[in-house]
Amino acid sequence: MSALGQVGELLQLVPVQRAGAGLVLAALGLPVVGVVIVGLDIMPVRFAMMHVALLGIAVGQLVGLDPVLCALLACGLAGAGVAPLARTADGLSGAMGLLMSLAIAAALLMLALSGVNANGAFALLWGSILAVRPVDLVVLGALAVAVPALFVWRRRDLALLLHDRELAWCSGVAVQRLTTLLLVIVAVAVAGAIRLTGALLVDALTLLPALAARRLGHSLVSITVWAVGIGAVVNVVGFAISLAWDLPPGPILVLAAGAVALAAHLIPERRTTSWRLPASPSAPSPH
Repeated sequence: MSALGQVGELLQLVPVQRAGAGLVLAALGLPVVGVVIVGLDIMPVRFAMMHVALLGIAVGQLVGLDPVLCALLACGLAGAGVAPLARTADGLSGAMGLLMSLAIAAALLMLALSGVNANGAFALLWGSILAVRPVDLVVLGALAVAVPALFVWRRRDLALLLHDRELAWCSGVAVQRLTTLLLVIVAVAVAGAIRLTGALLVDALTLLPALAARRLGHSLVSITVWAVGIGAVVNVVGFAISLAWDLPPGPILVLAAGAVALAAHLIPERRTTSWRLPASPSAPSPH
């Protein structure tokens, strides 16, 4: 059977259809979250939320609730709670480091004291794209609508905040509230992607498309559009390759996204400009 025929046959299976739908929905929202991660310079957020998700999974297994939903709730609360710890933009990374340490310590202690199966808790962090459930699609669908809608609604404020926190504050932007909202969305998005690629490979859906887009776009809007476009192509092509040659989807998605990001960074610097580094000291255009 040809590779194309194998893909067509596998797409008749419901789990494969759900996985494909999940990747398409993820491409609409998660790369935009990556733009926020890059703009706020909070690279440690992925690892922090991985540990918070583990704590939520442990709590869910202990009390008999859905572990993934508990992980989503824990990450959302953590995102809201960490914002007040950072009074400056630089403080966000430090707050994420503190959160990561506390979350993993609490999760390991709970697993040890409760007798919950630690292997089952850690297994969820590795993800299983073919185990995507309808509730996971609902979460991804909500993110696919909410994240782009937020960028359209608060485009100017987001451009100022992601460019310079102090400039945004001086321009009348509600910096603390907007930062808190962004951190909650980022945290929930990272937790929502766990089912698709696993926490360790979540960069394929969030950060790598944003890094590539940052080299190709010239404004927040163009960077966002590029990130979504790259995410969609990478997800579809990577998933098709994994089906055609019976390869694990997670690593294929990461390698595909990484290849695009590397190719984008090979473009000579003189051909690109960064919306975060304007030529003049004036405020960046929201367009």
